[in-house]
Formats: sequence, structure tokens, C-alpha cells
Amino acid sequence: MDDLGHKTGALELKHLRCLVAIIDTGSFTDAAHELGISQAAVSRTLTALEGVLGVRLLHRTSRSVAPTPEGVQVLARARILLAGADELVREATIGHTRLHIGHAWSAFGRHTTEFQRRWHEHHPETELRLIRYNSPTGGLAEGRCDLAVVRAPRDLTAWSHALIGHETRHVALASDDPWARRRSIRLDEVLGRTLAIDRRTGTTTLDLWPAHERPAVEYIHDIDDWLAAIATGRCIGLTPQATAAQYRRDGIIYRPLRDAAPVPVHLIWRTHETHPATHTAIALATDLYRRGSRSLRAAVP
Repeated sequence: MDDLGHKTGALELKHLRCLVAIIDTGSFTDAAHELGISQAAVSRTLTALEGVLGVRLLHRTSRSVAPTPEGVQVLARARILLAGADELVREATIGHTRLHIGHAWSAFGRHTTEFQRRWHEHHPETELRLIRYNSPTGGLAEGRCDLAVVRAPRDLTAWSHALIGHETRHVALASDDPWARRRSIRLDEVLGRTLAIDRRTGTTTLDLWPAHERPAVEYIHDIDDWLAAIATGRCIGLTPQATAAQYRRDGIIYRPLRDAAPVPVHLIWRTHETHPATHTAIALATDLYRRGSRSLRAAVP
């Protein structure tokens, strides 16, 4: 082995960028121009890389440079490593210019479109993405989002959280159900029906009724299963108004449920990883729910 057999120093990204620039531009002079350094610095950087790896990477003549067999292999790996490093930098940067809001079922319900419109209008510097993820935290615990909309009853002490509003409950029915002709349904009437419940992400629990008097239950796994069970007519469902607003399906109708407390809607986030836009999102969502509540009260005769 020649004098390159003595490995010194550590591999750095600048070494790989230098090698790629030399090959892509075809000369040390042009590589120096592209990298914004001197030709001598390019030569030193390449020599350092060859010293770290212990192999000759380039055949050099007065007119051209070409990779050695070892250089071809290193060049291929260098491109992969550099692409990965660049992607890492992009993701880290975009993390502050992109806000992911997760939800298990219905985002902000009937306020979703207005939330998106206002966000794009007033905060164009931060891209908004809504993500549906079937988990109790809407993808927050899984690292899929920065904030999550949650409605299901659960202990929120593990997360930072803010109450943004409340939603009335509705009954979901098959469109040919005998109750479809009614304007509303009482909570105690549900006792005679089979109720579709999603124990993982749904908002309905049997705690709505006394322990000694509860409806029959069919447990399902997600919103699609829930809708399918109701459309067949074998089940009915109880759900926040948000579901009625966002899941209009042929064969299913929604009717208001009387005598039941409204469902609280929270935004939750990781306490030690607060996105810079968190409180802006909370303020906007809270304002939309507040305005919506005023509109509903004004519509009641």
C-alpha cells in the first residue's frame, strides 16, 4: 500500500462535496469556483479524503480527472450521504415553516374549511397540513403531528392542552331508519337500539347512561367501520356535530340528540416541543368555535 494507506482525521461532509464537485465539473479549477474556495483548498480537501479512506480516488492529468474504481464506489455512496444530509436540513428547516395538525375523525368539524382559509390568508409563511391518524391522540404520541384535535374522553395531564370549544351530539342513522323522519332523538330512547362504538378514538362511552341501564353495543375500529355499521341499519351511532358536518354519506343521516352534555374539543401538544405557531392555531380555532356558538344561539327563536 502507498502513502495513502495511513488513515488520518475524520470523514466530513465537505470532503464528499469536494469529490462530487470535482467529478461533476470536470476540473479542480471549476470545482473551486462552484464551492467558493481556492483551487489549493480543493486539492487539500481531496487529499484529506483520500487519507481518511486510504485509497486513491482520482486519476489526474494536466487535462482531465477521472475516478479510479475505488473512486467510483466512493462517489456513489457520497451522493447518497449528501442527499440524506440535505434532506435532514430541509426537514429541520421546514419543521418551523410547516404546521401539522392531527385528528382521529373530524379535524375542526364545520369550522375546518374556514380554519384552513384564514390560516392560508393570514399565515402564508407557515404551511398547514391536516392529518387524519387513527389513534387516541390523533397521531401526536406517534410523532405524526405538532398539534392534535381530540374529543374522546381521556386524561390530558400527559399533554399540554387548550379547550377550544364544545360540540353538540348527534345521532347517526340509516336513511331508511324509522327515526329518520324525526327532528331530534332523546338520549333515553337510545337504550332500545344497538350502538356502534369505537373504543379507541370515539367520543361515546356507556357512561352516558346509568350502569344498570345501558344499550347494546357493537364495537368497531375506525370511522369507516362506524359508518358502514350504521348504513346497514343494524346500528346507530352517537357523535359530535363535527362528524355530521364532515361525513355526509349516502344512506346515512344525522339528527340532534337531546338531553346529552356537549362534547369538549381540545388541542393538545407536547409540553417540551411546542411549535412556534401553536398559540396562533389555538387562538384561531377558539375564535371560530366562539363565533359558531353565537351564530347558533342567534338562530334559535
